[in-house]
Amino acid sequence: MSTSSWFHVSLGDAIMADAPREEIRQTFRAKFKAAGKPADMAVYTRHDSEGRLHCEVTAYFSPAAAEVAKAFDAQPCNPPRKTGLELLAGSESSWARLFD
Repeated sequence: MSTSSWFHVSLGDAIMADAPREEIRQTFRAKFKAAGKPADMAVYTRHDSEGRLHCEVTAYFSPAAAEVAKAFDAQPCNPPRKTGLELLAGSESSWARLFD
């Protein structure tokens, strides 16, 4: 896995996504603390309906969160669009570091 790539994984239907979101948060928290809480280490989520009845939630892991992404079998992807993202785990300062 390249550390310069973003990663993504589907968490499934929004109604069922709370458990995997919490699992990602817990895994991230330990690795974030061990890494010294870097501003560029973050996980974001986005709800996307793409014309379907139910929303699907996708988690996006920044390149610095590659180790966490690997734990969830996330796949490499291009950086996500900032629009519609919500910070799941990491520092609020990650927004400026990763998107501005």
